[in-house]
Amino acid sequence: MSFDTQDSVKGNDPETVVISAALTGALTTRDQCEAIPYTPAEIAEEAAAAREAGAAVAHIHARTDEGDPTFSTETYREIYEEVRDRTDIIINFSTGAVDEPVETRTDYIREVSPEVAALNMGSMNYAKYSDRRGDFVFDQVFDNSFSEIQAFLSAMNDAGVKPELECFDTGHIGNIRPLVKQGNLDHPIQFSLIMGVLGGIPASVENLAHQVRQLPDDATWQVIGISRDQWPLVGAALSMGGNVRVGLEDNFYLPEGEMVESNADLVARAARMARDVGREPATPDEAREIMEVPG
Repeated sequence: MSFDTQDSVKGNDPETVVISAALTGALTTRDQCEAIPYTPAEIAEEAAAAREAGAAVAHIHARTDEGDPTFSTETYREIYEEVRDRTDIIINFSTGAVDEPVETRTDYIREVSPEVAALNMGSMNYAKYSDRRGDFVFDQVFDNSFSEIQAFLSAMNDAGVKPELECFDTGHIGNIRPLVKQGNLDHPIQFSLIMGVLGGIPASVENLAHQVRQLPDDATWQVIGISRDQWPLVGAALSMGGNVRVGLEDNFYLPEGEMVESNADLVARAARMARDVGREPATPDEAREIMEVPG
């Protein structure tokens, strides 16, 4: 495989790296990892610790105190306030869900106005397969129609929120074309390249290189590797000039196989890997400039 490292940088800063921490996710539970935060205060403490370890962005799904997913505007507002009381980290809210009305998920974007919000860029089968049990333990269709994508983008534009385009496959990157033509999506565009979800593009360095080649020249991008595929992809993205996301939403383990005790453990390892290849973790203010996050 031939790949030009300089071309892969795109709109990123080759001397710094924006590290995002996906703090809790929607499906992970304390039965899987005791460190998963649920309450707004717990999420905020994890955000502050991740910031100290080198993260510039906190990607957040709201949870009830019992750990169930919630799309309550009041819960998101409480999370926002708790995080902002503790740290200057960039706040990034999820909008993804299965069988949850678009209106519910755009309300908290308009009302709370995080700096960044995730925008899923296409539909896909979304599954988790158990090799040991030989069956699918999670099997649903992740439905994101063009009309829904437009509704989310409109809400983000109205609220002055930077969209982060979550792309699980190559076609999802191509879905930007009508949005750019309509003038609803402005450059530079921020992409999250998610790899390793069953139903999306498999996790490999070759596939990451392919995904990056599809991006606009001024795009900023980060890789999101699922489970233990996270670390080889983090290493590849750092070498290619990309940004990276780690966190308990995506992975519980260090490269050696040890389960972590907090999101900060994952961020600290990513920061160490960045410095090993001559890149310094960006501060939140530096990340705002790199990503052109609205003031």
